[in-house]
Amino acid sequence: MGLDVTGRYRYPAPNPAWLVRAREEAIDPDLPIIDPHHHLWEEAGNPYLLNELLADLGEGHRIDATVFVQAHYAYRAEGPAHLAPVGETEAVAAIAAEAARRGASTTVAAGIVAHADLMLGDAVEDVLAAHADAADGRLRGIRHSVSRDALFPDGIVLRPSPAGMLADPAYRAGLARVQAASLVYDAMLYHRQIPELTALAQAMPGLPIILDHIGCIIGVGPYEGQAEENFQRWSQDMADLSRCPNVRVKIGGFGMIICGARWHERDTPPSSVELAHAWRPYVDRCIALFGADRCMFESNFPVDKAMYSYGTLWNAFKRLTAGASATEKHALFAGTATASYSLSLPALAEATHG
Repeated sequence: MGLDVTGRYRYPAPNPAWLVRAREEAIDPDLPIIDPHHHLWEEAGNPYLLNELLADLGEGHRIDATVFVQAHYAYRAEGPAHLAPVGETEAVAAIAAEAARRGASTTVAAGIVAHADLMLGDAVEDVLAAHADAADGRLRGIRHSVSRDALFPDGIVLRPSPAGMLADPAYRAGLARVQAASLVYDAMLYHRQIPELTALAQAMPGLPIILDHIGCIIGVGPYEGQAEENFQRWSQDMADLSRCPNVRVKIGGFGMIICGARWHERDTPPSSVELAHAWRPYVDRCIALFGADRCMFESNFPVDKAMYSYGTLWNAFKRLTAGASATEKHALFAGTATASYSLSLPALAEATHG
């Protein structure tokens, strides 16, 4: 299941011909949405750049803006190695400018979450400055993944991280520079690492932290068939994390194959009703623990696109919040993301207060 030649779990490429078998009309198409987590890249011969993103954004939902999150794309091939990731920011800023020139209804990459090697400690300040110069005012955060799991000693991602990074003095010194630059820290890790993030959040209460993909619950390998046990452990760890007021959560990433998603093996894609049913325990738990004003729905495209379409994804989230108040819906779909990433979006303000 999803194993490449290196033995690591990798997401399958999206299949457009398969995805069109289950198109849905957008529910509540006028609801303002900020998509706070998507990527742009050319991965294994399958580009997901402006044309592909705009096609997804055009599936009927009102996506006012997006936030791009680092994806190891377009790194500089020359110059100092620690500045190589600035090439990604340069490329994404150019794509965002091209979207605006085309008159896109969505502000593409209104925020950029870039990569910097936080193990540089205080020296990462130079990298942050270079990203800021390249971002055309869009730099909002930094992500340096710490993803690893003890039961997968060789890693289940392309670039597994060393153990204990969140407690490493050098890494924390780098995070202190992130905080000093008024940026947020996007935390990419696996579910058994959540207690490490809690310890970090307690040690650095002034650092704004956003947990990606609800903590990425692994559902493959030794974790396969352990859904209830995994949920209970995750649920308790998230309860501890929720007591840290500087932490917010991105709800999504359910289509990652390492989380156990296998929708792509079916003849037809799942409906938004099926997705809502499958995701409800996790979504309800996150909102109950953190509150709507500390949670935000995300697409995680194109990673999740192997399992369902962009339109179906947002329909599922809308079904899950059918009983929520208007205030809660605004927070979950747009408000929390806007506040977390300090986005300035006149169209959203008009929709909220008009």
